[in-house]
Amino acid sequence: MTATQALHLIGAFKPGDSVLWHAGASSVSIAGIQLSKLAGASAVYVTSRTPDKVKWCVDTFGIAGGFDTTKKGWGEEAQKATGGKGIDVIVDFMGASTFADNLKAAAKDGRIANLGLMGGVNLPAETNISLFLAKRLRYEGSSLRSRDEKYQAELTGKLEGYLEAFAKGDLEVKVEKVFDWKDVVKAHELLEGNGTKGKVVCVIS
Repeated sequence: MTATQALHLIGAFKPGDSVLWHAGASSVSIAGIQLSKLAGASAVYVTSRTPDKVKWCVDTFGIAGGFDTTKKGWGEEAQKATGGKGIDVIVDFMGASTFADNLKAAAKDGRIANLGLMGGVNLPAETNISLFLAKRLRYEGSSLRSRDEKYQAELTGKLEGYLEAFAKGDLEVKVEKVFDWKDVVKAHELLEGNGTKGKVVCVIS
């Protein structure tokens, strides 16, 4: 799943919408943060299970704020941060663990794009789905792996439109650390520690 696909999936995104990217310090969300700003988002938010990563995203990209998903009630916190309006577009890679608070954080007529299930697939029995109706929410799922080669090629082609932005420095790839491929075990250990901000690269020489 790519940030480009995420924005393509939520084609109802309009300049002026607010956007929240879950797992804010991941490579996909780092790209998504920057693409959202280029696309004219009114405000960009992130989540993370690590407050340090939320702060890093805010300081690095100048976004509006972020929320620690290990804290109960972050959905209400998102409502307060937006003056009670909520967030127009939520891009979620977690699934069950963030589902209920996504509904709380979303704005009326909001859109939630579910692109991953890292937080599980089974919702708690007490999950309140009435907000779907009250807020007229749209929940949509997608996976790049199930797409055919034609779709994936077309999606990749859309990146060409951003080459100038990379050249100007409006878009950049954040790399946490570069390893020699022989140190791939160390690279995996770094990833497993959940402390990375951006990509971990292994170079084959």
